[in-house]
Amino acid sequence: MPSASCDTLLDDIEDIVSQQDSKPQDRHFSRKHIVPKARRRNTQKCLQEEDSPPSDSTIPGIQKIWIRTWGCSHNNSDGEYMAGQLAAYGYKITENASDADLWLLNSCTVKNPAEDHFRNSIKRAQEENKKIVLAGCVPQAQPRQDYLQGLSVIGVQQIDRVVEVVEETIKGHSVRLLGQKKDNGKRLGGAPLDLPKIRKNPLIEIISINTGCLNACTYCKTKHARGNLASYPIDELVDRAKQSFQEGVCEIWLTSEDTGAYGRDIGTDLPTLLWKLVEVIPEGAMLRLGMTNPPYILEHLEEMAKVLNHPRVYAFLHIPVQSASDAVLMAMKREYCVADFRRVVDFLKEKVPGITIATDIICGFPGETDQDFQETVKLVEEYKFPSLFINQFYPRPGTPAAKMEQVPAQVKKQRTKDLSRVFHSYSPYDHKIGERQQVLVTEESFDSKFYVAHNRFYEQVLVPKNPTFMGKMVEVDIYESGKHFMKGQPVADAKVYTPSISKPLAKGEVSGLTAVSKREFRSRCGGPLSSMSQHDSAGSRVGLRLRSLRQDGALTVSVGLALFALLLALFVKLYN
Repeated sequence: MPSASCDTLLDDIEDIVSQQDSKPQDRHFSRKHIVPKARRRNTQKCLQEEDSPPSDSTIPGIQKIWIRTWGCSHNNSDGEYMAGQLAAYGYKITENASDADLWLLNSCTVKNPAEDHFRNSIKRAQEENKKIVLAGCVPQAQPRQDYLQGLSVIGVQQIDRVVEVVEETIKGHSVRLLGQKKDNGKRLGGAPLDLPKIRKNPLIEIISINTGCLNACTYCKTKHARGNLASYPIDELVDRAKQSFQEGVCEIWLTSEDTGAYGRDIGTDLPTLLWKLVEVIPEGAMLRLGMTNPPYILEHLEEMAKVLNHPRVYAFLHIPVQSASDAVLMAMKREYCVADFRRVVDFLKEKVPGITIATDIICGFPGETDQDFQETVKLVEEYKFPSLFINQFYPRPGTPAAKMEQVPAQVKKQRTKDLSRVFHSYSPYDHKIGERQQVLVTEESFDSKFYVAHNRFYEQVLVPKNPTFMGKMVEVDIYESGKHFMKGQPVADAKVYTPSISKPLAKGEVSGLTAVSKREFRSRCGGPLSSMSQHDSAGSRVGLRLRSLRQDGALTVSVGLALFALLLALFVKLYN
């Protein structure tokens, strides 16, 4: 391109300004006569903008959470505690999985099918782009499984920190808390018993009296998750029972991996605990004992019989036998023989007339022969257990039984069917037709046609759906029986007795959450210290976090200005 040429020589640039142009001082003077026009500020809109989070932000504590629990009553209690803490913090617990922002999946590791359901639920949650927190025995026992990688996990003894884990997960982080609770090096029973809780059934309180066990059964995966025995102190358990009755509970379930072993690690025993609990049970309310293995109840038989005869304790005990073959029991490392089991059952049947004995049996354990299985069949035929849990053996990864020579799958299935056929060959309740019984009504039947009650022996009795019966002791006449139940007609002139000392909590209401405890709980979780409603407290959290965001923004601007000044100084220095 040809270069431009100038024929005229220019003077200094100041000479270009003509005489007619206004001077700088004139322009400055004219500025003083300019009246600025004030812009009206939409105060309401600005307030809304300050109170509302940015559209791309995530504020924990206001989301919907769906909780699914598999497995035993201990696991169900853990699920209730986690739901209570999350609701107390401000999260909404929903029964609609599709509406939830986060799924809390509380797993069971006892059998393969339960873990399969758990794994499938994780896959479904991922397909629906849900946030996920995993809990229960599966991730605790095997946290390195491939399908658990990258997901948040809360251990069975860390459920008091569920709010922290959920909050970090909602922020997009992966958190894992799998440690043990200890006091001066001694393992504790688990999270505190006074945590907020949402009972699945407001009339029933599930209390875990200890965690873990003293056994080392070769088939058990739960041991890997729950560990060795760790018991709660008696006074804490009694306080929890008292609180439950003050909230309208009329039935308490004691649960653990082995209730019979309770207290051996802290210098006490199960009968001592039971007598303390009986003292605080209101008249008409009932206590149900959980599962106990034969070895740890043998030395307490006399005292246990006295407790089970108490009018406020169900004459019911769950004692797993697993097999009637001593050879199989030895391979299982059950630490008792069939004669020990018979001694326990025979003694209790004699001393506690009418007692219900429930038991468990595993079909097809490695090495079980046809003769071993027939011994088990004979035991069932002899005792005619009214409640019998028949389980086909599943080898669980990492257990000694998984490495043993397995019984063919078809044989296991056939034995399970054969034993089930024996169980269904007798009717345990036919002889009770015509009896008049006192029953405690606590829930609705699965088909919603009846209310479910239990008599003195924890046998299931279906009664008409009269709302005045729920949570009450009712006198009924038994007129029909089935394999697993009886039907009772309320006596016309009988008194309906109310065992609860106060009105039960509403379904979904948080247990133990007074204004004071709410402040203390939120303080521990890092939440606001006000006793506002759930809606207000959520708003407070939004405000707190927005202030934090604004402070972070101010810090970012300050740093940016400092960097700009530094670069400007370097630039000036280079050109000088």
